[in-house]
Amino acid sequence: MAHTAELIAVGTELLLGNIANTDAQMLSEGLSILGITVHYHTVVGDNPRRLKEALEIARNRADIIITTGGLGPTYDDLTKQTIAEAFGRKLKLHEDILEEIRGYFEKRGVTMPENNTQQAMLPEGCTVFTNPVGTAPGCAIEENGTHVLMLPGPPYECRYMFENRAVPYLMGLTDGVIVSHNLRIFGIGESAVDEKVHDLTASSNPTLAPYARVGECFLRATAKAETAEKAEEMLKPLMDEVKRRLGDAVYGTDVENMDEVVTGILKKRGLTLSAAESCTGGLFSKHMTDLPGSSAYFRGGVVSYATDLKHSILGVKSETLERYGAVSEETAREMAEGCRRVCGTDLAISITGVAGPDRDDRDNEVGTVYIGLAHEGGTICKKVFAGFGRGRGRVRSSAVQHTFDLLRRFLLELPLN
Repeated sequence: MAHTAELIAVGTELLLGNIANTDAQMLSEGLSILGITVHYHTVVGDNPRRLKEALEIARNRADIIITTGGLGPTYDDLTKQTIAEAFGRKLKLHEDILEEIRGYFEKRGVTMPENNTQQAMLPEGCTVFTNPVGTAPGCAIEENGTHVLMLPGPPYECRYMFENRAVPYLMGLTDGVIVSHNLRIFGIGESAVDEKVHDLTASSNPTLAPYARVGECFLRATAKAETAEKAEEMLKPLMDEVKRRLGDAVYGTDVENMDEVVTGILKKRGLTLSAAESCTGGLFSKHMTDLPGSSAYFRGGVVSYATDLKHSILGVKSETLERYGAVSEETAREMAEGCRRVCGTDLAISITGVAGPDRDDRDNEVGTVYIGLAHEGGTICKKVFAGFGRGRGRVRSSAVQHTFDLLRRFLLELPLN
């Protein structure tokens, strides 16, 4: 049986725009991996009447309802109470859950406020979702074929509870095993990807679905079978065909991003890297140091935003800057070479470009970026157009993605395009 889901986010702060509903994105992505289709997202304020109305609508068009938020200890946290009433359940105090909540406070040297007791009040007959990363337990109830899962609103807690509590519960509702793999793609636009693999998306099992992200896209291949091994057998020819059609634009399978791919290669080969950044203002270095264990391969770098620092710190020749300008292939090459020399690394990258909003003094177009890569055998440089007309942030992030792609192609001896 194919399941359909509706997500109901509870919180007036969401309606006011004070916070973004990031839980919905995470849940929709996670449910799609399980083969559960989300047809509707609903956001409701902290109002019992309107939440009841939303529940009544949802139970008539979905067999799985997942709510987020409203499980806290304050007066406006009424999700459990409202759902229990809507589905004819009474709330029952769970002493074991109350002790867990008290323990959560004791570990932090704080006495539990009395109003936290209501968090241990859960609908009778529910499946309890314990919450080791917060004070709000979740739960699930089933009524006439409709499953209602209640998860806390804070994003970290919501993700933990979904992955470790809700997913096992939902897996128990389906026959067989669902296996998914994500193929990450860079350098080909979403429409071009669709054009190349459109016929492969028509299959019902296994399925292939395209998704777009900022600066890249990915394809999710999913199969359902009696066992995980059979599902993998069904997926292999589909994934092989996607890779054949898209070639080296597919940079990884089941990886989070290209950062992970490149740093994995650096670590495996024992290579060190440094960075000389101008228009990206240290964003590439941030990406590198966001990863645990990055000190093994990333030594550091220089943010030479001012033109004179390119000369005084990185050793870019004055005549190069005067003749070609800060945004040029020649400057990018010398920045990378100077960074490699100063930092003493096997490899060094440089990024110099025009982030906008206006052209530079040499009339270079917004989004023009030069990326240099210095190595033992010489220096290469690539010119890219990164996010023209999409704001400074988009230009910078796109420049960083292109930098990782250049590194990936160099390290794997792929065409540099």
